Amino acid sequence: MRRYLAVFVFILGVSVGLVAEPVKLTFYYPVSVAGPLAKVIEAMVAEFNAAHPDIQVTPVFAGGYNDTLLKVQAAILGGTPPDVAILLSTDLFTLKAIDAIVPLDDFIADDADGQEYIDDFFPALMANSLLEGKIWSIPFQRSTPILYYNKDLFREVGLDPDKPPTTWDELVEYGLMLTQRAPDGSVTRWGLEVPFSGGFIWNFEAFIYQTGCPGCNEVKIVSDDGTEVYFTSQHVLTALRFFRDLSVYYKIMPNGYINWGTVPSDFLAGRAAMIYHSTGSLTHIRNNASFEFGVAFMPGLSCYGTPTGGGNFYIFKGIPEDHRKAAWTFVRWMTSPEKVAEWSIKSGYIAVRRSAYDTELMSAFTAEHPEYLVARDQLAYAHKEFACYNRAKVTKILFDQLARAILGEASPEEALEEAQRQANAELEPFRK
Repeated sequence: MRRYLAVFVFILGVSVGLVAEPVKLTFYYPVSVAGPLAKVIEAMVAEFNAAHPDIQVTPVFAGGYNDTLLKVQAAILGGTPPDVAILLSTDLFTLKAIDAIVPLDDFIADDADGQEYIDDFFPALMANSLLEGKIWSIPFQRSTPILYYNKDLFREVGLDPDKPPTTWDELVEYGLMLTQRAPDGSVTRWGLEVPFSGGFIWNFEAFIYQTGCPGCNEVKIVSDDGTEVYFTSQHVLTALRFFRDLSVYYKIMPNGYINWGTVPSDFLAGRAAMIYHSTGSLTHIRNNASFEFGVAFMPGLSCYGTPTGGGNFYIFKGIPEDHRKAAWTFVRWMTSPEKVAEWSIKSGYIAVRRSAYDTELMSAFTAEHPEYLVARDQLAYAHKEFACYNRAKVTKILFDQLARAILGEASPEEALEEAQRQANAELEPFRK
């Protein structure tokens, strides 16, 4: 009887307006590294909905990062923007250019622990959220490239499996030992693979930052306001020459286009002894490797260096105020220490908040799997990811010119000068 009475009271309350309808949010999200992670996101959203009957979030899996951005832009143009979305941290300039997002500073200020919450994120992961003195997004599925290496193959060629390469010279030395050729000269196993397709600019940034000096930020390839690039700097030239030499001179890596998606497969199949890839691939590799593997910082010329990468939460303009507040509640819940720890463990992405590593869940997991701490510790040498206005066009310009140099169609100097010239033309309209 009590149950029936409760149902009756609820129905009556709705009919007379005593029980408010839940705020219904649309949440667009990508999964760039592995499709099964969509199920993890959907389970987390279902848990949020169960705990927040006044807010109901509908998750919309929109494909990869680029697909998600295009769908978000189409929704905005159609007058039905999503309430909240995970997009690349580097999409900030694109979203700002179309006036699509709201700054989050007021939400942060209204929370009693707002500043403490923001200060808990690793600074390197927050760097791409900042523009014009405001915070525009909150880190979530974040990563850096890291070095994966096959310990069994290290042993096979006489290398210490617990001592990965730390310098460019050692990377070449190890790569020469690990590259295996058939009697006819064809390569049966590469010493190293670095993706040279989707994600290449990201990996190439790491080479650039590794030419800097330890403990400083002297390497800069884009202005803070996203209107200037510095492709002809000595740091970029040094990085390009070395990357080209890995395949052309040392021949420890395939020359030409190396697909982002096939690199982990080559590693798992033993066709590549070392690879550079996202820490977001860590769980996939751990679950599928039939051999002992290790992960480490990427080797450097004069210091370690890496860009950050991955996706942040954005809240959109053109939605009701109660939707914005509900979206902020959702973002706060998804980036709580416990949820950040859960997402990191299930995906391999970096746990974006320091306190996540103090949770019982994460402490126990990293004690058993210390490899999940490597990308976190590499953040001490991290730089914000390359971002500017017209980023898609500018990165394509850079990629096309890097390809010309790597494939022998132009010298590194010629390629970078042409990249600079074309990028200047694309960015000119955004300069004040």
